[in-house]
Amino acid sequence: MLQLLAEYLTRYHSGFNVFGYLTLRGILAVATALAIALMVGPSLIARLTRHQIGQPIRDDGPLTHLPKAGTPTMGGTLLLAAIAISTLLWADLSNRFVWIALVVTLAFGLIGFYDDYLKLIVGNSKGLAARYKYFWQSAAGLGAAIVLYVTAQTPAETALYLPFLKNFMLPLGLGYIALTYFVIVGSSNAVNLTDGLDGLAIMPAAMVGGALGVFAYLTDNTVFSAYLGIPYIAGVGELLIFCGAIVGASLGFLWFNAYPAQVFMGDIGALAVGAALGVVATMVRQEIVLLIMGGVFVLETVSVILQVASFKLTGRRIFRMAPIHHHFELKGWAEPKVIVRFWIISLMLVLAGLATLKLR
Repeated sequence: MLQLLAEYLTRYHSGFNVFGYLTLRGILAVATALAIALMVGPSLIARLTRHQIGQPIRDDGPLTHLPKAGTPTMGGTLLLAAIAISTLLWADLSNRFVWIALVVTLAFGLIGFYDDYLKLIVGNSKGLAARYKYFWQSAAGLGAAIVLYVTAQTPAETALYLPFLKNFMLPLGLGYIALTYFVIVGSSNAVNLTDGLDGLAIMPAAMVGGALGVFAYLTDNTVFSAYLGIPYIAGVGELLIFCGAIVGASLGFLWFNAYPAQVFMGDIGALAVGAALGVVATMVRQEIVLLIMGGVFVLETVSVILQVASFKLTGRRIFRMAPIHHHFELKGWAEPKVIVRFWIISLMLVLAGLATLKLR
């Protein structure tokens, strides 16, 4: 929106050309989303508290979590608002990648909102039944995959690329739809599983979002993409604005979600942010790199899968509690220690993902 205004104003003063630069608009997207989150956060928390929309705490988890009962949740509303507004202000609204990313994020946020609504307002402790939640996630993920496949303009947009292999390109055909579907839905649920401690999920999400913004910028540049051996996809660089909005909104939310948290994301935030990372990774053709950079999310998901499988097959549990962050809590690690150590691991994994740009 403001990008169009700046484009119009260049007719009267050439100085407005500066707003045509992706890097500047990316920085402004970060700052705008951060400012929105910081300004709206206190009133949203007060509103959630006033309406007693508080988080229930499992009595079979770490005892240190019991005092958190009643902490306002559904704070993901703040994330969605900051991401959407900042993106709409600074992105090129004629860009299809931006709209697909926004629609997917809001669609998964709507699914999470309904789940939170059932649990916290209606009083249904189970929330949206798993089969219905998965159905609607599948519908949104599959819809996005089909749209991306149908609107693809070059073979590069639907091919598989592997890090560390410079000239590897595997055309996927219809397999692209299946891969994109699994990445979006899988990423959404992985972030949701990770969101169990104060700030644990949102900081890695901000780091991964920022790194994906770098990939988006480089992928839309003919010189950089050729030099680095990554696919060139015209227009995908505009996702730098969307990724910048994710970073700014996440940092703003972390201001209130840091230990001890004043507000929790809820499914509305976790499902949406995870889907946003997944859909951006598919559009910049870096699904494998997302697995690396989002290694903390992968670890949390795998720990749940292994725990359930082990218990069903042998009657024994591998971890004291899953997801794995609870295992370390029950081993005696203080919550802030678990959080910061997972952040450190996430930072190193994001750096490893960025390193794949040269190691090809």
